[in-house]
Amino acid sequence: MKNLLLVVFLISSFFGNAQYRGYKRQKVKKSYAEGTISFYWGYNRSAYTRSTIQFFGPGYDFTLANVQAKDRPTKDFSKYFSIKDFTEPQFNFRIGYNFKNYWMVSVGWDHMKYVMQHNQPYLLTGRINPGVDNVTNWSGTYGGDTVFTEEPKFHYENTNGMNYIRLEFTYIKPWFKTVNGNFLFTTLVGPSFGGLLNYNDFTFAGRKDIATPSMSGFGVSGHAAIRLEFFKHIFLQFNGAAGFMAQSRVKTRPNNYDTYARHHFGYTAGDIVVGGIFYLRPKNGCDSCPQW
Repeated sequence: MKNLLLVVFLISSFFGNAQYRGYKRQKVKKSYAEGTISFYWGYNRSAYTRSTIQFFGPGYDFTLANVQAKDRPTKDFSKYFSIKDFTEPQFNFRIGYNFKNYWMVSVGWDHMKYVMQHNQPYLLTGRINPGVDNVTNWSGTYGGDTVFTEEPKFHYENTNGMNYIRLEFTYIKPWFKTVNGNFLFTTLVGPSFGGLLNYNDFTFAGRKDIATPSMSGFGVSGHAAIRLEFFKHIFLQFNGAAGFMAQSRVKTRPNNYDTYARHHFGYTAGDIVVGGIFYLRPKNGCDSCPQW
């Protein structure tokens, strides 16, 4: 009997200490706490500054100045909910990890679209050899001549994607939560940088090429957001962004490395996303049982 009581006492002491140590290791379910993982998916609208685009290719080296471009949101609302087509609109995807309290690092993909506008005056400068373009009849040397473009004859766009693949550092600030913690209002702000993956459509000299891929350059930007969290696991977020994109080599013709475009421009964007939150080491008791 004494030996049995001794064994029971030793086992109780072991599990009691283990439970105490385990309790100290556990974390509270807070979206801004270290160890939190989050992800989101949503859709965006974007706007671009005017820019000068330089075009290089066999027999030509010219620029169009004061070029205006817009995005192209998908008008068919059903595509936003279609398993087959949901990546066709201008979307945003991101996954992040809180490496310390209030600080998150994330990687993501902003799928934007850039479409050149027409029927307005642009300034043409540079050289186009005779016989290269018999459609627009641009031929010779130009020094800032005013031209009007038409989409069937000359066009430049990235609608299969001007994809900003970026790394972001974010500071998370909680402002208000309900007593039971099932609703939390937070703001997020931080800088980003990353590469630009383009799928370019280019019409010039009687030839149209579609979705020519290239790593075209890089972007830097700042982001701010308002996040509404529900039941500690789902959220609705409103994002705003502004930045600068430097595209040094947008490939415009497939299988021809020396045919490309170059330009730099600023942009702004806004998007609405929905996401989920997971916790690597949540707390037990009033917050939930631990997930081992």
